[in-house]
Amino acid sequence: MYIPTYEDMLAAHDRVRPHIRQTPVRSSDFLNELTGAQLFFKCENFQEPGAFKVRGAANAVFGLSDEQARRGVATHSSGNHASCLSYAAMLRGIPCNVVMPRTAPQAKKDTVRRYGGVITECEPSTSSREATFAKVQEATGGDFVHPYNDPRVIAGQGTCAREFMEQTGGLDMVVAPIGGGGMISGTCLTLSRLAPETQVIAAEPEQADDAYRSFKAGHIIADDAPKTIADGLLVPLKDLTWHFVKTHVSEIYTASDAEIVTAMKLIWKHLRVVMEPSSAVPLATVLKNPGAFRGKRVGIIITGGNVDLDKLPWIQGV
Repeated sequence: MYIPTYEDMLAAHDRVRPHIRQTPVRSSDFLNELTGAQLFFKCENFQEPGAFKVRGAANAVFGLSDEQARRGVATHSSGNHASCLSYAAMLRGIPCNVVMPRTAPQAKKDTVRRYGGVITECEPSTSSREATFAKVQEATGGDFVHPYNDPRVIAGQGTCAREFMEQTGGLDMVVAPIGGGGMISGTCLTLSRLAPETQVIAAEPEQADDAYRSFKAGHIIADDAPKTIADGLLVPLKDLTWHFVKTHVSEIYTASDAEIVTAMKLIWKHLRVVMEPSSAVPLATVLKNPGAFRGKRVGIIITGGNVDLDKLPWIQGV
């Protein structure tokens, strides 16, 4: 298992900078007063494909040799990694095949297809996803870019934390959602070297809390098919991301679906930005655990903004 280094992150930033946006950092006096903390929101939902995952995807795609690139890339994803890998592949002019759960939001499927990705659907479980993907990769021969358990992807995601620290002048804590752990791992990779005094906090839905339980147990606990409105956080940790979580994460907090919806509404209203349920989990955990954050400079990564506007979680009947 190759563990990416800080130098890998620096190389990734040089590689991806022409293909991504340096996203803005927003703040809200209302949310600062509500939480008792000074909150800084890194708006990765403003990336062209609508999610932070374009960083890792672009690093993987543009790091391929010409011979590797001719065979294209392939992956499995609940949505945002599929969109971002399709986007990066489109920029390089190579094929991209993705396996997605049939229950993935239509908005995310539409984005993949808009960027030229070819979708094969699977059942909404980790076992179905991985079995279907094995068949797709055998048929296409594309380079497998794992959504998070890939050194290239983690190094790419780490570029977000580097920008965040430069834009804010330093933070006491950085809070990000955790599913498979790609963003958290990249954040740990960067901050453990750049700002080791900054705590990395992971935020997870109560209804898909396998990372929390893994963290407390000291070993990976994987759920096959959890259900939560935070659809981007349904996948389990893997060996590489677990390394960063167990080594560098200070704490994992969880929030219920109802608390996630409340936080999502607050961000839409007071930051005036569109973001998806998974991205609201960090604020939900800050609101739920005020004592842990009060008086601190807290960075929150808004990881994505790809939502189906006809199926917002507070619309009755959805």
